[in-house]
Amino acid sequence: MLRAVGKPDRVRPPSARGATVEKELKILYLEDLVSDFELAVHELRRSGIKCVVRRVETRQDFHRELLDCAHDVILFDFSLPGFDGLSALALARELCPDTPRIFVSGAIGEDRAIDSLKRGATDYILKTNLARLGPAVLRALQERQERAARRDAEQALKASEALNRAIIEAALDSVVTIDGEGRVLEFNPAAEKTFGYSRAEALGKELAELIFPPAARAAHRRGLKRFHATGEELGKRRELFAMRRDGAEFPAELTVTPIQLADRTLFTMHLRDITERKSQEEKVARLSRIYAVLSGINAAIVRIRDRVELFQEACRIAVEHGGLQMAWVGVVNLGTKKIEPVACAGFEDGFLRICHRLSIEAGIFEGEGTAGRAIRSKAPVVTNDVAFDPLIHYKKERLERGYRSGVVLPLLIGTEAVGLLSLYAPETDFFDDEEMRLLTELAGDIAFALEFIEKQERVQYLAYHDLITAMPNRRLFADRLRQTIASASAERPNVAVALLDLDRFRMVNDTLGRQAGDALLKEVAERLGITLGDQATLARVGGNRFAIALPGNWLPGDLAHFYEVHYEACFGRAFVVAGEELRVSATTGVAVFPGDGRNPDTLLANAEAALRSAKARSIPLRFYGPEMNARVAESLRLETRLRRALENDEFVLWYQPKVSVKTRRITGLEALIRWQDPEYGLVPPGRFIPLMEQTGLILDAGRFALQRAMSDAADWLIAGIELPRIALNASSVELRQADYASRVAKAFEHSPLSASQLEIEITESLIMENIDVAARLLASLREMGVRVSVDDFGTGYSSLAYIARLPIHALKIDRSFVEDMVRIPQSLAIVRSIISLAHSLKLTVIAEGVESYEQAPQLRRLDCDEMQGYLISPPLPPQEIPAFLTQQQPGFAQK
Repeated sequence: MLRAVGKPDRVRPPSARGATVEKELKILYLEDLVSDFELAVHELRRSGIKCVVRRVETRQDFHRELLDCAHDVILFDFSLPGFDGLSALALARELCPDTPRIFVSGAIGEDRAIDSLKRGATDYILKTNLARLGPAVLRALQERQERAARRDAEQALKASEALNRAIIEAALDSVVTIDGEGRVLEFNPAAEKTFGYSRAEALGKELAELIFPPAARAAHRRGLKRFHATGEELGKRRELFAMRRDGAEFPAELTVTPIQLADRTLFTMHLRDITERKSQEEKVARLSRIYAVLSGINAAIVRIRDRVELFQEACRIAVEHGGLQMAWVGVVNLGTKKIEPVACAGFEDGFLRICHRLSIEAGIFEGEGTAGRAIRSKAPVVTNDVAFDPLIHYKKERLERGYRSGVVLPLLIGTEAVGLLSLYAPETDFFDDEEMRLLTELAGDIAFALEFIEKQERVQYLAYHDLITAMPNRRLFADRLRQTIASASAERPNVAVALLDLDRFRMVNDTLGRQAGDALLKEVAERLGITLGDQATLARVGGNRFAIALPGNWLPGDLAHFYEVHYEACFGRAFVVAGEELRVSATTGVAVFPGDGRNPDTLLANAEAALRSAKARSIPLRFYGPEMNARVAESLRLETRLRRALENDEFVLWYQPKVSVKTRRITGLEALIRWQDPEYGLVPPGRFIPLMEQTGLILDAGRFALQRAMSDAADWLIAGIELPRIALNASSVELRQADYASRVAKAFEHSPLSASQLEIEITESLIMENIDVAARLLASLREMGVRVSVDDFGTGYSSLAYIARLPIHALKIDRSFVEDMVRIPQSLAIVRSIISLAHSLKLTVIAEGVESYEQAPQLRRLDCDEMQGYLISPPLPPQEIPAFLTQQQPGFAQK
């Protein structure tokens, strides 16, 4: 398949090394996924590159495009169906050896990345970091131009040398002829200019005294004597230091050619001032080191998710790869207005202790150094000669440690300078414009990584803590309860789990307002913490519900007494909220490990049963008892009915639409299973799905859902309906089956639905059960073209570092956050953070549970991509879907 994408106009882009591309680039892109191709093209356009991009996805098309080498750049995906990236690289290198070759792929690992570079790849770009694609393309083109220029120059030099060799063999800028005693016989105009002597002044003088430094004169004389004695060849070109009339020494390249006359031997010396060349060589060496630093730190950014570790690694790489004397990173403490060093490498020798009072305040000594000025100006501050810079502080200490030049680079997140990277070089004039461009790019990369880490940490905190009380939430409480159970001992064999509900809490919200209710929750949380101290694990697990885990050697009477004492300490005094004095009571249910359960889920469930029983009896405290498990018998009866329902084909699929937040055009349908019970009518999934997962019946239900979705889609296609993507929920039990991916693939064999029209939704918690297994399964689904989204995002215990590595396409924000975002700022913060992070990972964001008119415009302002919920439409039976799909822009459903 071939596809070309072009853009008629462009702004001249700056490359990473200052080059510009005037012509329209022709780019060949080997990529099987249209979505990834379009993202890359978008990034190229965003970088201001004018180009025509031709996409190919088969070996045959790729080989045909390479035959005429008409492309300026070749981009590859590393993993392709039936054609791997290294084979493509070898073919491109063979047919178009001069064309830059860049991998644009997912995470392939450092070893494979290094191997690809060794095999001829110009660069590799992670698909999660496409912002580097434009600069990488421009840099590759610039390097190709430089190689061509060097090749042309070398060819021209060879031609010139061949033409003039007979006349000026080995001639350099200055030509001096001497006799056998080393006295000057000829001194050409170039030599006059180079050394500062006129020809008349030089003639007859001993050359060694005239142009060589004192330390080199003896060696020159020995060379002449050795030639006279042995006839040893002197024509080898060598480098040495020469001296001008004013005593200034400079590097020179020298060739001595003996001229044998009938009666004597003369010597012609060709000497060239190579000061500029040496300077350029040093500059190239410095740039190479800076490139090595940039590459090493960017690799560290990809793999490191801890800020201090990242800072330390950046300093180490700067010193070891960049040839720098010392590097350190400082962060800004806005409270103290100080710059606090957090990492360093190289020869520091107590320097940071000497200047430890660095400040960002102007007008004071500590704030007027390079660090303070860089933070305030939000621009690099360069010192290329420490010894003669009047604004440098601690000059003596710097020079004693060999810091001859330095630069301070501010780390900017948005418009705020949050820290700095300070580098010191052992020579003067180290940081020129070229190095500064690269180092500024480096500082930007580090700042981007910091922003990503901060957002990740914020989302992690919000995901595992209650926003109102700052207590652990239910998931974190369950995790800590699991640890407490695991550490139970003979001295403390029990763990009491209590669920405490505030009585008549709704009345507080209704009469005093939600802010007063939130204030009361904070007060209760604070008193519980003071009353129970470190001996208990506390959490807020619901609207007005708190959980307590208390290890000990408990007897029922002891627990009851403990409860009475601490209940009185917490609730015996009135709470003052919004100027009102409130008397608050609470109802508590308790379950005790190990008698009432051996894991967090069972203990919480049994404590919940005890709490319900206490509320039903209007008593303040109730311990769990076995009689509360009458529901087990009901579960057995329900299981029997579900098995019969599967046999009698009583299950149906209903479909809930998803729409674009911006256009309200239909983007997809989520298939939702329902049970058409002959006795009770339509049963929602919450009533039977948990039991089906416990019993394994969910596997049959999942097969039914996949087949019925294919069947319904076929009916709609036959009716001429243009279908959006259909999403199916996959349970944890299904995804643990080794043949799940193959069953999905087999379903397409007799269906008109293409793989790209199917989406599988999996829960966040399922991913974290076994990240490696999940990654392999998702990769299999993605390879066949099936889209994957993470459902109920924000409620699980996942790491965004893992999410970023998984081959997923979308995140669905859990309905609980969407429901609360218009009235709880913390929920709004979670939604905003999830959308921002998802977009930085190039993921689509879908909001679930959109049910109010206030939620839709808020989601639009937050740049959410899609939404789903009763505001748009409730789930619809299959026969109503065609009429709904014909609506180009569905309105909001009437409640």
